[in-house]
Amino acid sequence: MQTSRQRARSEEDKARRREALLDAAYEVAARTSVRDLTLAQVTRAAGLDPSGLRRYFSSREELLLDLAEARGVAWAERLCTELSDGRRRTREELAHTLTSTLTADPVLCDLLVHVPLSLEDGVDIERARRFKTEGFRAQHAMSRAIADASDEIGVPEARTVLAATAALAGNLWQLSHPAPTLAALYEQVPEWGHVALNFEPSLEYMLNVVLLGLTAPGSPEPPDWIGPASA
Repeated sequence: MQTSRQRARSEEDKARRREALLDAAYEVAARTSVRDLTLAQVTRAAGLDPSGLRRYFSSREELLLDLAEARGVAWAERLCTELSDGRRRTREELAHTLTSTLTADPVLCDLLVHVPLSLEDGVDIERARRFKTEGFRAQHAMSRAIADASDEIGVPEARTVLAATAALAGNLWQLSHPAPTLAALYEQVPEWGHVALNFEPSLEYMLNVVLLGLTAPGSPEPPDWIGPASA
């Protein structure tokens, strides 16, 4: 992706430049990884002078948090669209839909660990507030869509499975995309890497287990910390 090195003047130009930088960040992260992404790589991919990036993002953390927000909203839209046909889903179908709509975006899967680990704490409180606002809005829309598509679970249970999806996917993605040392180790001892490297089927299986527990007779009520009902 290449954009003009000329400085953006209007608000519209600035918005386009921010989008170009986010697109470039996505391309770099998809090609390498979130942990290896540098601002120099992003500005090079966007065709922007490195010093110019600070006019649009105060830090690497803010850039990646913006990317995580945009990709999270896009996942919510995919999931809600997929479930909007009025058909009731079985537990297995819900696990498959959650998995397929999330794994359609590998960069989001990669970002899931980094958001709570470093990105949210690397921005100012107002930027964190905006991120949380959008995140809870997306969570509420997805929870409602899941509950409307199921005869077995309601919104609180849907919030639970979404929390499990994010936690499991974030961990499994990192395991299935090991750093060079572990990748070399798995080549030497393939049985150690066999399970770790199967990201999508592992996630879908675990979500089936979570949904089975949520729909089992006598299943406990989801705790309040899973997410606010009014989000």
